[in-house]
Amino acid sequence: MTTSEVPGTATWRQPGVFTAESVRQDFPILHRTVNGHPLVWLDNAATTQKPRQVIEALTAYYSAANSNIHRGAHTMAREATEAYEAGRAAVADFLGAPSPDGIVFVRGTTEAVNLVAQTWGRAHLGPGDDILVPVLEHHSDIVPWQMVAKETRARLVPVPLTPDGGIDQDAYADLLSSRTRLVAISHASNVLGTVPPVREMTALAHRYGARVLVDGAQAVAHFPVDVRDLDADFYAFSGHKLFAPTGTGALYAKPELLAEMAPWQGGGNMIESVDFAETTFAAVPHKMEAGTGHISGVIGLLAALNWLTSLDREAVAVYEEGLMSYAREALTTVPGLELIGSAPDRIAVLTFTLAGQDPATVADWLDRDGIAVRAGHHCAQPALAHYGLESAARASLALYNTYEEVDQLIASLRRLQRSG
Repeated sequence: MTTSEVPGTATWRQPGVFTAESVRQDFPILHRTVNGHPLVWLDNAATTQKPRQVIEALTAYYSAANSNIHRGAHTMAREATEAYEAGRAAVADFLGAPSPDGIVFVRGTTEAVNLVAQTWGRAHLGPGDDILVPVLEHHSDIVPWQMVAKETRARLVPVPLTPDGGIDQDAYADLLSSRTRLVAISHASNVLGTVPPVREMTALAHRYGARVLVDGAQAVAHFPVDVRDLDADFYAFSGHKLFAPTGTGALYAKPELLAEMAPWQGGGNMIESVDFAETTFAAVPHKMEAGTGHISGVIGLLAALNWLTSLDREAVAVYEEGLMSYAREALTTVPGLELIGSAPDRIAVLTFTLAGQDPATVADWLDRDGIAVRAGHHCAQPALAHYGLESAARASLALYNTYEEVDQLIASLRRLQRSG
């Protein structure tokens, strides 16, 4: 098996081609039925579906190339290692990172944030230091900082929102100070859809000597990311929200930060030598990856990145923007429906309440029509509390969703309101 034949390293379509109808053919699950209806998958902010290219890459790996990596001298070990490291290089390229050595594989965004909190955070935070976290953040970008703040006696400082669900930039500027050590920002909100001005917020934080961690979980599937342009110190994303397998993801860190960070976990793969007197660690990024990694998952992530980057991403963004605008306008025609969040820069996340209906009831009703949405607090309780809510329904769109599916959502919601 040559390097070009390693599962996940090939592309499968003519570069630049994109229509929703054509990409739907790559997703077997979109052709199943649920409760006697064709599936309408509108739960993409929770997880995206997987194209056949990813599924086939996983099958090919386990059928013909399954081996552990890095430590084996045999042919299959070399092949698996090549594929794994090709995945790292693809992630670096996807994020605009200067080198694959700045990419650490993790189980997802949550693990990436915890890794930074428990390594960089423990070493750099202390009494009187501030960690700024906007109210719109996912719990995975709040709770790890609460934990390390309690341990180090630092202070977690919430940055308030504006009425439309944007980050209050005046308040943010006022809260920054010489005490600020870290700012943690979502590149796109999972519940409000807000896309903050991350580049500008990062530049302002750097004036105070603060570091910036960007949670890219919701962003990477919707628009290109360039960590050097953002000047992010840390950037994290999850593979399963990017058409890749669950249990995969990556953390980018600036080289000088990653080099000084202590290993988070100890074990095999992350060492140079071990004896009972002293252990020396491997070079970055391997010193941050103890044990056997999710090899097949990385190969699936590589396949997903190859698949996504083979599309015209500008055309994808234009299509998603049009679909979101259509969906937002259509939802306002449903009696009693109120959309949550209206920031001008946003991704296609549509969170709403329906008068007289519990969000869980809304989701159950839609499921009877084969329409999958999410209901609950969406792991963003402070963001919902900003609107006086504890729960809401959420429809989230991806590049394979269609205008016809939006029409089906609207028709089902109208039937629900009439049924009452």
